[in-house]
Amino acid sequence: MQMLSKAQLLALLPPEERQAFLATLSTEAKAELKWRWSFHARPNQMAPAGDWRTWLALAGRGFGKTEAGAQWIRERVKAGARQIALIAETQKDLEEVMVARLLKISPPDELPSVRYKPVRITWPNGAQALGYNGTEPDQLRGPEFDTAWVDELAKYRYARETWDMLQFTMRSGDDPRVFVTTTPRPIPVLREIINDPTTAITRGSTMDNAGNLPAAFMKAVVEKYAGTRLGRQELNAEMLDDVPGALWTRDMIDAERIKQAPQLQRIVIAVDPSGTSGAGSDSVGDDIGIVAAGIGIDGRGYVLDDHSCNLSPDGWGRRVREVFSLHRADRIIAERNFGGAMVEAVIKAQDKTLPVKVVTASRGKVARAEPISALYEQGRVSHVGAFSAMEDQMCAMTPSGYVGEGSPDRADALVWALTELMLGKGQHSTASLLS
Repeated sequence: MQMLSKAQLLALLPPEERQAFLATLSTEAKAELKWRWSFHARPNQMAPAGDWRTWLALAGRGFGKTEAGAQWIRERVKAGARQIALIAETQKDLEEVMVARLLKISPPDELPSVRYKPVRITWPNGAQALGYNGTEPDQLRGPEFDTAWVDELAKYRYARETWDMLQFTMRSGDDPRVFVTTTPRPIPVLREIINDPTTAITRGSTMDNAGNLPAAFMKAVVEKYAGTRLGRQELNAEMLDDVPGALWTRDMIDAERIKQAPQLQRIVIAVDPSGTSGAGSDSVGDDIGIVAAGIGIDGRGYVLDDHSCNLSPDGWGRRVREVFSLHRADRIIAERNFGGAMVEAVIKAQDKTLPVKVVTASRGKVARAEPISALYEQGRVSHVGAFSAMEDQMCAMTPSGYVGEGSPDRADALVWALTELMLGKGQHSTASLLS
């Protein structure tokens, strides 16, 4: 059993007794406690005892995962760690979440210096941390580390590749260790980490940190999503399996996942402008599904990227133009919904030469999705990388309807793209595609 420190025992005292004790301390002692993590932390935010290689914290939003990760790095540096890897989902998250928190929790005499792009952090004692992101796993080739903090691994586009590359780097020092802080999603690599006997797991929910969260957040988020599937995942940190009877399963998607697409004979960008307002409006509705897909010379479908966004019409129109150029696409497939001609107008406003095909849904989303689901069952579609948000939506589509939160905008864009590519050119008019 792990022994509690004096600071931890003090933190566990009832508030009145703790305040009474603190009143007896000198100003210097109180200042020292300000920077003592063991005094402020909850037990499930502290590193577990034992000879583990990976510490996995599965916790909900607002639990304090980032604080726990930064404080663990600080403790490792004080204990002698010298070569540290910091890995976030994106470069923005690396700089604005991980690095920012490390600076905030460091007392003046431990404050590290930071160089950005690429991120390099240097502590006064000589320890160094290098920053990486989950979109470029090959960046991890070469270096060696004794410590690594991986934040929100379950959200990475290349979670598997990033994790595998990191394992090859953890060969410095006598006791290399990794701390993974993430809200869980049922992706294979996370399941493998959970089942690894060298992994120590701690769990927590949003409610664990309710006393430190704004009342407005608790009311707007917790009350709204408590008990829902999304709430169980994002607040309670439950690892949710596939929805019974869903049109897609994660195993179905994972079975054909690849790292790189072969030669493609055609590429399209599909747009699902769900819930947007008229052209020129600055208001923002639901997410805009923007998915790139291609068909190979082998006749198989390849999902290349999910560029979905939540922007004004001008913003998502610009995104579509950029994505079209990025993938050197042949055509843009845009769903005509209640906006009528607005969809094509928004895209053409960015570049009137863009080839846009407007399609009209004559059947519901599930009916449109079923023939595409069949292609996956036949092993005829591959995802080039991982697209967690889109795949979450796909696995929440059932014959009786969509059981996820909001609108399946990303999944719907995927369906339009693969329908255009794989259900036969010329077999469907723009007024009755998929009908």
